[in-house]
Amino acid sequence: MSFKLIFALSLFGLAMGVATVFVIPSHIEPWCWLGIFVVSAYVIAKRAPAKYFLHGLCVSLLNSVWITGIHFALYDKYIATHAKEAAMMAQAQFATPKVMLLISGPVAGLVSGIVLGFIAWVMSKLVVSSHSEYAGW
Repeated sequence: MSFKLIFALSLFGLAMGVATVFVIPSHIEPWCWLGIFVVSAYVIAKRAPAKYFLHGLCVSLLNSVWITGIHFALYDKYIATHAKEAAMMAQAQFATPKVMLLISGPVAGLVSGIVLGFIAWVMSKLVVSSHSEYAGW
């Protein structure tokens, strides 16, 4: 496992956490994540020593820590620009919207981690890794 690679790629999550509070509207966010997933999967396929799926899963789990922390810390600002998300969190009858944010963040990280892990695994089949015996060619 390359924890340095996981941490470095998770900084996309830190950037997206801040950007979704101040800049990126919720209808644009999925397209940004698509680009981030493709780039991350490619970098994992090229740079990870092995266990491509696990690297992708860990990147997304760490992403969810960054994003959830930022959205929690800047909750009022985040909710002010994300009415749809606020309505969904308000529907939960067993927890407050802030608690729902803390619950849904890691769940979203796990689901997106499975997706990123799969994409990274597929990408590893398509590109030559820098750890491959043929990488020097």
